[in-house]
Amino acid sequence: MHREHTRTVKIGDRIIGGGNPVLIQSMTNTRTEDAEATTAQILRLEKAGCEIVRCTVPTMEAALALKEIKKKIHIPLVADIHFDYKMAIAAMENGADKIRINPGNIGGTERIRAVVDTARERGIPIRVGVNSGSLEKELVEKYHGVTAEGLVESALDKVRIIEELGYDNLVISIKSSDVMMCARAHELIAGQTDYPLHVGITEAGTLFSGNIKSAVGLGIILSQGIGDTIRVSLTGDPVEEIKSAKLILKTLGLRRGGIEVVSCPTCGRTKIDLIRLANQVETMAAEYPLDIKVAVMGCVVNGPGEAKEADIGIAGGIGEGLLIRHGEVVKKLPEGELLEALRQELENWKHE
Repeated sequence: MHREHTRTVKIGDRIIGGGNPVLIQSMTNTRTEDAEATTAQILRLEKAGCEIVRCTVPTMEAALALKEIKKKIHIPLVADIHFDYKMAIAAMENGADKIRINPGNIGGTERIRAVVDTARERGIPIRVGVNSGSLEKELVEKYHGVTAEGLVESALDKVRIIEELGYDNLVISIKSSDVMMCARAHELIAGQTDYPLHVGITEAGTLFSGNIKSAVGLGIILSQGIGDTIRVSLTGDPVEEIKSAKLILKTLGLRRGGIEVVSCPTCGRTKIDLIRLANQVETMAAEYPLDIKVAVMGCVVNGPGEAKEADIGIAGGIGEGLLIRHGEVVKKLPEGELLEALRQELENWKHE
């Protein structure tokens, strides 16, 4: 398990690496200069379960806004820097708990040194990020295209630049929108470094396609014991990224807590509006911090048996359904009363 042996890196009051839990990240899509809007979005992300949040810092106004944002949030704040080393320094001076840079696009050695010196003085980790879309021309030529090998070489080259300046408080990210290339790159780099890895499928896409690509890619990588912190990149509300990341980690057995809802796909035997009911149950379940399994099943063939394997379950009949708890039928109810009965069961469970 690579993650058991990576170095530990402290980001604000959180720690990644060294076998610590895989932490969930997201990135705001507000203008960072708008401290009020950015803060509001971060608080929503916190409520959803975000553990580290990143904001872009393209201007000095954005860097200064970090100070106000930091006062009102409760999770570590990462500053995303492109091109201007002064933004990196200003972000750290205004409260960033970590910075994300590509040393290749912020200038020469002296500018990188200035960033590293500030990070060292303040004990702030640096995430060295490499993206397949910006792989150096010489590496594209060397490997005859954008490849996993090229991504790894680029990332380790960037790491060496900072190591040669006497700093090793680092996190590495190597991202690609090509799922299998990204997985291969992580397999390669895991054997060549013990720095913690930030994992994600970049530019994954919309809520539908992005979730599928992220689940496949992160599933392959994380299941091999690789990865210390993750972001699911989706085109949409960043809160959706947190929901997806939590479910990916739970599915892989890397996270516990929260209700797991299982439901059947429906078929011609289903005699209740199971699709609507299952979605209502999933929305309702998100309100309860319970580590239990809830089944929503649609017919008498598999329903009762599947529901009995869950902590609480509903098995549908003809316009009605059974409420099952710990494998025992609690009562039979009309379809319209099933959701409220399940809610009451969850309330009771919460107070046990």
